[in-house]
Amino acid sequence: MEFKEGLEPVSPYGHYFNSSKLSVSVIGVFESEVPINLPHVMSWLEDVFLPNFHPRFSSLMFTDEKGEKQWKRVEVKLEDHVNVPIIPTGLTPTSYDEYLDDFISNIAMGRFPPNKPLWEFHIFNHPTSNAAGTIIIKVHHVLGDGYSLMSALLSCVKRADNPSLPLTLPSRRGTEPAERGNKSAWARVPQLFSLLFNTASDFGWSVFKSTLVEDDRTPIRYGNEGAGYLPITLSSMTFSLDRMKHVKTKLGVTVNDIIVGLIFFGSRLCMQEISHKSSNADSTALVLLNTRKARSYKSIKEMVGDSGASWGNKIAFLHVPIPKFKDPKFSNPLEYVLEAQKIIKRRRTSLGVYLIDRLLDTLKKLRGPEAAGKYVHGILWNSSMTISNMIGPAEQVTMANHPLNGFYFMTPGLAQNLTITIVSYRGNLRVTAGIERGGLDPQKFKSCVENAFEMMLKAADEVPKPKM
Repeated sequence: MEFKEGLEPVSPYGHYFNSSKLSVSVIGVFESEVPINLPHVMSWLEDVFLPNFHPRFSSLMFTDEKGEKQWKRVEVKLEDHVNVPIIPTGLTPTSYDEYLDDFISNIAMGRFPPNKPLWEFHIFNHPTSNAAGTIIIKVHHVLGDGYSLMSALLSCVKRADNPSLPLTLPSRRGTEPAERGNKSAWARVPQLFSLLFNTASDFGWSVFKSTLVEDDRTPIRYGNEGAGYLPITLSSMTFSLDRMKHVKTKLGVTVNDIIVGLIFFGSRLCMQEISHKSSNADSTALVLLNTRKARSYKSIKEMVGDSGASWGNKIAFLHVPIPKFKDPKFSNPLEYVLEAQKIIKRRRTSLGVYLIDRLLDTLKKLRGPEAAGKYVHGILWNSSMTISNMIGPAEQVTMANHPLNGFYFMTPGLAQNLTITIVSYRGNLRVTAGIERGGLDPQKFKSCVENAFEMMLKAADEVPKPKM
């Protein structure tokens, strides 16, 4: 493999997510309406995918003579990155569902070879219950976070109805009041004290939770040492965005608040069904936060053009306690949404997540990247689940001339037994649970989350409309 000129240092999270304790990847599963045409895919990879993705997709990560990790550009041989598994033909879609689940689990556990760039394409060209064929993309998390990868992906797909029209995305606008910037200096004093108090409280609690206190063992956190490296099963469910917006209108919250509240309520229902006492166990979710100021996706050209400031892993973990059933306040499922909104809003407006970032940076400088990676492992290990949410296109898109029925993603390797990912597409939210095999029943968890949503909708119907 021929090396090309150009060195780039590996980002801090690139070290943390590729350490002796962690090896985190992102797997995207794209469901095609038509069988996969391999020559079209190869042509698309060469002419669209590689030119529109970051140069790291044409780079190797290596350690220099000073012990620092660097990126080095190389020539890419596409055939080394594309895999077409040999699977029996003529089976039923249900049988292929099982084959696909096993195939994804094997991909999730696999390690990237050190002698080629850290991404793979897998072509599962058999009809499942959801697709005529499936394209699976696996990339190492060191290449970028969800925002980076989704931005690049949107540069590589086209609208199915009219390829010349731009894609549209659901609004990311929040509900912050516009007049807050007009307050006097004296009026801002209480806000300043609140910011300082919340920052100190959130930072202290996050450090305490990441280093000293583990969540209780429950049906969603069984605490085996191999968490993150064991076979997984993906359980996927779909919810209407319009029905989500019905709850949003009644409560005056965001769709993201509803999603987190739904996962919390569904998880407690599942825990209670399996073990009644676990419904009151101490459990914490890590909600992933995008720390960029950008409110919309950028093109790959813009992200590379701003000196790489937008690309990479610009994320933070928000520790959010999962409400317990023993508190009478949470007998109403909508209270889970309101509680999620309150905690997330408070922690987003404190500086705790930024202090944690500085703590990791200091730890990396003083004790090395392995120590910082171990700390990130502790953040994940001591909690019960991670929730990651991405915004996708509102219209149907084509990938390499293949119309997509749907798509979802997963982040294996997070040292947890349960990982939740959410992505919007064509007016729906696809919620996917990555569950380590041998523990929690994926179908039971799916059923509980779906039941939780119906209960939330019913409760929302009883809430009077807000006065205009």
